Amino acid sequence: MLYSLIRVVLDAIATSHSNEAKLKAEVLALRRQVQVLERQIKRVRWEPGDRMILAALRERLPRSAWAALLVRPETVLGWHRELVRRRWAAYRGRPRTGRPPLADAVRELIVRMAQENPRWGYFRIRGELLKLGYMVSATTVRSVLRRSHVPPADRRSQMSWRQFLTAHAESLVATDFFTVDTVFFKRLYVLFFVHLATRRVVAAACTAEPNSAWVTQQARNLSWKLSDEGINVRVVIHDRDRKFARSFDTVFEAEGARVIVTPLMAPRANAHAERWVGSARRECLDWMLIVSQRHLETVLSEYCAHYNDERPHRNCGLRPPASRGAPIRRPGVTIRRRARLGGLLSDYSATSIAA
Repeated sequence: MLYSLIRVVLDAIATSHSNEAKLKAEVLALRRQVQVLERQIKRVRWEPGDRMILAALRERLPRSAWAALLVRPETVLGWHRELVRRRWAAYRGRPRTGRPPLADAVRELIVRMAQENPRWGYFRIRGELLKLGYMVSATTVRSVLRRSHVPPADRRSQMSWRQFLTAHAESLVATDFFTVDTVFFKRLYVLFFVHLATRRVVAAACTAEPNSAWVTQQARNLSWKLSDEGINVRVVIHDRDRKFARSFDTVFEAEGARVIVTPLMAPRANAHAERWVGSARRECLDWMLIVSQRHLETVLSEYCAHYNDERPHRNCGLRPPASRGAPIRRPGVTIRRRARLGGLLSDYSATSIAA
C-alpha cells in the first residue's frame, strides 16, 4: 500500500511545471553532497523506507543517472523484486477456505482398512469410518488410497497365492520329490508330505523306482493316516513332475480333495515343501553318507521325528510343530541332551531331580 502511494506522488511531481534551471542546480548540489558523504562513510545502511523509495525511482531515472547513486543498479533491481515478492506473499498468508486437513491417524486408519479388507470399496470404508465417528467423504478416501499407492477394490480383491495358502492351511497338504545319491552312486527318490497348518511332515518315503504304482500307494497311505488323525484334506499341491501320475491325483480326488498343480518353473508356489527340502539337506543329509535305501529310510525317520517333535520352528513361535503349548518352567530340574544320528541332531529337555 505504501509503495503504491509513493508511485502516485512521483507521478504528480513529474507532471508538475517547475523551473528547469533551479531543478538542475538542486540536483548538482545534492550530487555534491552525496560525494562528500560517500568519502566520509565507508558503508551506508539503508533502511526499508530508503530501499522502497529508490526502488520506486528506478523506473523514472535514466540509466545514465544510476551512476550517481550509492548503490549498484543490480542492488536496486533486487530490492524491487523483493518488494514484489512480499506483496504477493501477503496474499498467500491469508487463511484458506474449504475442508480442514485430514488427521494423520485417520489417513493411517483408511489405509489399514483397505489393506486388511481387499474387497472394501471407497463407500464401504467411508461407512466404517462413520461408525467410528469420522466424517470423511468417499472422494477423500479415494485420494488417501491413491497417495498411499493402494489400488482400488477390484484390483485388491484378487486373492494372492499367499492368501490362498493361509485361508486353506488347515486342510492343505503340500508334496514334492527330491533325490539323494548313495555312496555307490545309486539315486534314491524321496516323496514327502507337509501339513501347512502345523508344518508337520506327516509322511516321507523313499524308493529307487518311483513308478505309478508306488506313488499311488503313498497317496493311499497318507489318506488313511490323515483320516485316522482327523485331518480332512481339501487341497493337495504339487509341481508338474511326471512322477506324479494321474492315479496319484485320483486318490485324493476320490476323497473330495482338489489337486492344484503349480506353474512351470515356479518353486515359490510350493515354497513350504521347498523349504523343508532345504532344512533336511542343511541339517542332516549333507552331513551323512547314505549307504542304501534302508539306511536312508532310517535317517528320514529320525529326522522327521526330530523336525516334528523337537526342532523349534519359526512359524510356530519357535516351538516344535507337534508341540502342545509352552512348557512350564519348574525349579529343581536338570537339563538333559538327547542325541539322534550319532549326535548330528540334538534336543534338550528338563527332567525333575529325584528326591
